[in-house]
Parts: sequence; structure tokens; C-alpha cells
Amino acid sequence: MEPDNLLLQAAEIGYVGVDLIDESLWSTVKSYGLTITAISGHGTIDQGLNRRENASRVEEELTINIRKAELWKIPNLICFSGQRAGQSDDEGSLICAETLSRIAPIAANAGVTLIMELLNSKIDHSDYQCDHTDWGVRLCERVDSPAFRLLYDIYHLQIMEGDIIRTIERHHQWFAHYHTAGNPGRGQPDATQELNYPAIYRAIAGTGYEGYISHEFLPSGDPVEELKRAFNSAKQALHELPGRISPRCATSAEIGIERSSSTKRSS
Repeated sequence: MEPDNLLLQAAEIGYVGVDLIDESLWSTVKSYGLTITAISGHGTIDQGLNRRENASRVEEELTINIRKAELWKIPNLICFSGQRAGQSDDEGSLICAETLSRIAPIAANAGVTLIMELLNSKIDHSDYQCDHTDWGVRLCERVDSPAFRLLYDIYHLQIMEGDIIRTIERHHQWFAHYHTAGNPGRGQPDATQELNYPAIYRAIAGTGYEGYISHEFLPSGDPVEELKRAFNSAKQALHELPGRISPRCATSAEIGIERSSSTKRSS
């Protein structure tokens, strides 16, 4: 689907933002009154923050993208741990914290949050280090900055851990952004898959979260119709909580916009 059409349709459905949209489309996003809710802060998923030999490159890329995020009012920059490749989890965490501790003050001054994405290493991202909530929380504690938090991807963490609602209730203070998709298959977050998304949406809202929940599923049919279904499901669940500030729904460019190979990922 053409980007202009999908963005227009998303705005008309009621979405307020879009994740992971190619930079060439940022002006188009803004023209439809949408927020660019999150972009990748650096490359790549496999060669991330857990190697000192990557530090200068990642730090430079993050610094550049923080400036862009500040200019374009993008609240979140997504970060990646990288693969273990035989490294212990504690060593990887310490090395990630070294670079993040240097960059976090720059992000804080710009009003930007660095968010490390929790991904599964069982199906989609073999050997990825930030694959469990406890590892991510420990890293947040080491960096000790409100400008560094986690992207809690519900699809990925269902594969690795399950126990989604209890984890959200216990660790929500470390979660600055959420991604959704159904499991198995990363499809529509509806009743055909194993996760009870209405209950999850209500649990997120129950923590007082006011940020974005971004749908990042792979549509099996018309992306606009599937985006509409996902939006309405979340809206209905959240409207069952009268008087409470609710999260805002965003979508991901991965749902219907084919992006250039330089920015495309499969997370």
C-alpha cells in the first residue's frame, strides 16, 4: 500500500502516531497530524551496545538521532543489545551501561527517551541478549537515568516468558513503550491467538501509563481493515475504564508500508 494512503487511513481510524517510519516520510506523517512515536536509534540488532568495539559507532549514531528526534518531536529512540556470541549476560549488561550512561544525559536534555527493545531469541532473533525482562530491568538500574527505559514487546516476551500481565504490573516503571502482535505467528492481536489483549490493555492502563501502545503485527489481509480491528479492540477495552487516563494507540510502518533496506528490520 502507498504510504500516503495508509497514513491517511490510520489517522482517520483514530491512530495518533506511527513507529519505525522511514525518514523520507516524516513530513508526510506530520501532515496527517500523526506523531512519529519511535525510530531506531542505531544499527543494528545483532551488532549493538554490548560490544566495546561498537561503542564509538553506536554513540555517534545515537547522538545524531537524538538531535533529529528533538527537532521532529520524536519521544523514543529504540536501542538494541546485540547478540551474546558467548558473552555472559552480566558482562553484556555492564558494557551496554557504559555507553548508555554517557548518552542518557544528552537524551534527557533533548527530551528523548532511549528504549532498549526486549526481543525473543527463541524464534526470531537467535542469541539476542536483551531477551528477558529481568536483564533489561537490571540494565535500567545500572544506567540509573529516566532517559533510559525498555520497549516491552508483548509478542516477543510471550515467547520468552509468558506471565505478561504480572510482569507489566511488577515492572511497569521501566517500560516506556509497548508493541503488540499475536502469538503464534505475529499476526492480528485478536481472539484467534493465545494472548488476551483486552485484559493486557487494561493492565497497562491500570499502571497509569500515558504513552503509546504500538501495533506491530503482520497483517494477513487488508492492512487498513486489520488496523481498524486492532484499534477498535483496544478502544473498547480501554473505554471499560471510565475516568482513567488511557494509553494512546500507534501503529508501525511494518504493518503496511514497505521501507527501504537501509532501515527495514524484522523485530
